[in-house]
Amino acid sequence: MESWLADTRTSYDTVAASYAEQLRGALADLPYLRAMLALFAELVPDGGPVADVGCGPGLITADLRALGIDAFGIDLSPAMIDIARREQPGVRFEVGSMTDLPLADESVAGLLAWWSLIHVPDDVVPTVLAHFHRVLRPGGPLMVGFHVGDVTTLKTEGYGGHPMNIRVHRRRPAQVAALMRDAGFTIESEVVLNPDDRVPGAIIFARRPVQSQ
Repeated sequence: MESWLADTRTSYDTVAASYAEQLRGALADLPYLRAMLALFAELVPDGGPVADVGCGPGLITADLRALGIDAFGIDLSPAMIDIARREQPGVRFEVGSMTDLPLADESVAGLLAWWSLIHVPDDVVPTVLAHFHRVLRPGGPLMVGFHVGDVTTLKTEGYGGHPMNIRVHRRRPAQVAALMRDAGFTIESEVVLNPDDRVPGAIIFARRPVQSQ
């Protein structure tokens, strides 16, 4: 396993319990993110299935299911997946990497990457997006959330003060959109959240065209 993947897995294994507790119910105070998630659910053909890639403890997976979507989760961290399975028995959760996505071609009706690309190095993002394109059915929506900026930072502590060793990549919407177009997606919307914050967020809605590129 590449060092950045191993560091990411170990870091999130370490903070899994604290992460789940700190972020539980976070969407209650984030109306714009709730609206984006509801819009994504509306765009998914026939209610799914939808892959929540980088699902962590499955909090957003649960929100999607509450919106009537047949969502399941994949995450690099076994500890995160253990929490997700414990809290949502009967829901599909798998350990896996988005760099080698363990899903069949054209097997999902929608795909969500909710602030999970932020640890992927620039030179690996095209590989990840190629997998997203491969597993999405033609016409299926993709929603990607990320931190906005031009820098990469090293995160050494987080979520209850536990040690971490991960890079956090902030990217401009135009940069992410260009990478998505290169992977064969059609961009439908770019939304910047809290643009006056020190680190704004952004969401891009895209779609795999019915006629694959």
